[in-house]
Amino acid sequence: MAQIFPKQANALPLLSLGASVFGFVVVVFLVWYYFSPEFTDVGYRPEQPVEFSHEFHAGQLEMDCRYCHNWVEEASHSNVPATQTCMNCHNQIKTDSPQLQTVRDSWENDVPIQWVKVHHLPDYAHFSHASHVKAGVGCETCHGRIDQMEVVAQTEPLSMGWCLECHRQPELYLRPTEEVTTMGYVQPADFVDRNLEKVRREGIQPPTNCSACHY
Repeated sequence: MAQIFPKQANALPLLSLGASVFGFVVVVFLVWYYFSPEFTDVGYRPEQPVEFSHEFHAGQLEMDCRYCHNWVEEASHSNVPATQTCMNCHNQIKTDSPQLQTVRDSWENDVPIQWVKVHHLPDYAHFSHASHVKAGVGCETCHGRIDQMEVVAQTEPLSMGWCLECHRQPELYLRPTEEVTTMGYVQPADFVDRNLEKVRREGIQPPTNCSACHY
């Protein structure tokens, strides 16, 4: 009886298996790389219920971040400003501006403004703003140049690997505590030596074990 398939066909199962394994590895790599926060989260810029300009308030007016986000030195979570904070100025400034009608309605009806959260961390990741601010991590380190943003966008991935870069070498990222809200802060030439001394003096030991952030 004549042979139906050539002898070379015996290699097809192995070739198919190899191609499947290779394709699976490529898919896993692409998902791992392109589905990371660097690609899925960076650049997120949601529309807010009020056209609040950080470029104007934090940039031109040089308002301190802590005037509006006044819990960052005391609480784990940063707070968005209450309507009272807005009205401290706007009960006298631009009192008839159509752009601020939502703020006035919120104030008159005692209903909070529904701001849209920009920076998200998973529920299983614990992060304390207070401990980072007190240690000397600048606002712009995580949030970027807020003072240059008309609409706030996420500029860093906030991924585990990104956080660990700082935790493993905090001397490359810390600054004097009084400069944490300074935008465009320029480190002095000897900042690494200064920060190493700060780390030693204040006992700064950023944890890198899993239970530090996941508990």
